[in-house]
Amino acid sequence: MKGVPYVTEKEKSTIVLFSGELDKAIAAFIIANGAAAYDHEVTIFFTFWGLNTLRKEHPVSLKKGFLEKMFGKIMPRGVDKLGLSKMNFAGMGPKMIKHVMKKHNALTLPQLIELAQEQGVKLVACTMTMDLLGLQKEELLDGIEYAGVAAYLGDAADAKVNLFI
Repeated sequence: MKGVPYVTEKEKSTIVLFSGELDKAIAAFIIANGAAAYDHEVTIFFTFWGLNTLRKEHPVSLKKGFLEKMFGKIMPRGVDKLGLSKMNFAGMGPKMIKHVMKKHNALTLPQLIELAQEQGVKLVACTMTMDLLGLQKEELLDGIEYAGVAAYLGDAADAKVNLFI
């Protein structure tokens, strides 16, 4: 049609972050930020241990049952408490990787999360997993979305890139 501009739809990418390990969370956010920089519409769907990436560092006073309290105590609270998938060395591994990242002027995980939010990356917490683990919205970072697997599948169905980390 003459005079009608050709409009292209944005490429879409999705990531399921299942792991609660520091190196995998860093990789997920590096990929997400890279895709967003290339003008992709990006969704990261956080489920099971990946939800620990979204936990606030400080405890929030909430009424919970016994099991929910236990999960809350044993799961890492915030990105600074995440371990490494390999070479954790009783907690020394994360300190070493953070040192190497600082030495190479790489963004920290909190900075990568902030950049993702600035670039419009959709951060979605799995509501079913939140229920299973006894997590409540007040315990997670501000500015994220909450949805079930159907919402993720809707995003993934339209995406050319779907990753599971």
